Amino acid sequence: MPTNAIYVREIGGPECLSWEPQELRRPGDGQVRIAVTAAGVNFIDVYFRSGQYPRPVPFTLGLEGAGVIEAVGPNAGDFAVGDGVAWSGVPGSYAQDVNAPVGSLVKIPDGVDLEVAAACMLQGMTAHYLCRSTYEVQAGDTALVHAAAGGVGLLLIQMLRSIGADVIGTCSTAEKEVLAKGAGAGHVIRYDECDFAERVNQITNGQKCDVVFDSVGQSTFEGSLASLRPRGTLALFGQSSGAVEPFDLQRLNQHGSLYVTRPSLAHYMATREEFEMRAGAVLGSVAGGELDVRIGDRFAMADAAEAHRALEGRKTTGKVLLIS
Repeated sequence: MPTNAIYVREIGGPECLSWEPQELRRPGDGQVRIAVTAAGVNFIDVYFRSGQYPRPVPFTLGLEGAGVIEAVGPNAGDFAVGDGVAWSGVPGSYAQDVNAPVGSLVKIPDGVDLEVAAACMLQGMTAHYLCRSTYEVQAGDTALVHAAAGGVGLLLIQMLRSIGADVIGTCSTAEKEVLAKGAGAGHVIRYDECDFAERVNQITNGQKCDVVFDSVGQSTFEGSLASLRPRGTLALFGQSSGAVEPFDLQRLNQHGSLYVTRPSLAHYMATREEFEMRAGAVLGSVAGGELDVRIGDRFAMADAAEAHRALEGRKTTGKVLLIS
């Protein structure tokens, strides 16, 4: 079945993304073929495209999306043609059609739009594992969220507020500040205007934060450490500004016996049961109206390079989607 997909044939910038025909076989054992409605754009896609996460070329980019099943292979369980499904962790999702293992799929609840489902899988489950598992946030905790107006940031702020945490966000523009406050951040720091660690110290009257959620990396790492109370936790789950340089672990002691972890979603949905739990929690909250998903930008699938330029240029808020 000939359809089109986004290929990476050499490592590099967004110009390396090409819209080309792909030939899909019939779905194999435990697989279904899906007509992709929308694919999510995430920084992990940038890391693969640029070679920060090495992968043999050529390959089709993308890990996340939603669509409608159009064919089923043997042993597809209770998935059937016509089901609306969403997924995370399916390579090759920047495509008009994709063959996906049923173990990576969930059915979309009634009342949840396909594009919204595509927008909340990877980033919603990331926000969920960060505040529910990596650091089990409690009511009354103070949390600092970097890139607060991004896709993960806006969802994470809402989840933190539902637990009863006090949230401080960082961002770079007045528009993003409004979005972060609208999601529930009690304070938003414009890191283009001041030293965010000093401002955190002021906001908390010197008590600092119980946890920092940092997806930025190199440019925020030192300030993130300085924003933590003794025995606080830094969850470094991305590196949009570049990788953190090696440093002496003794500094964690000097800052107050801090904890630093570098988690990833794959390790927090390692079993089918955990995947269903996280996806169900996120999609259920969307269906119930407790979680608002902001789709900031939509691009045609063929224009994936433009989507990457916008994401890397920090011109986006909320979720970026490719529409098939």
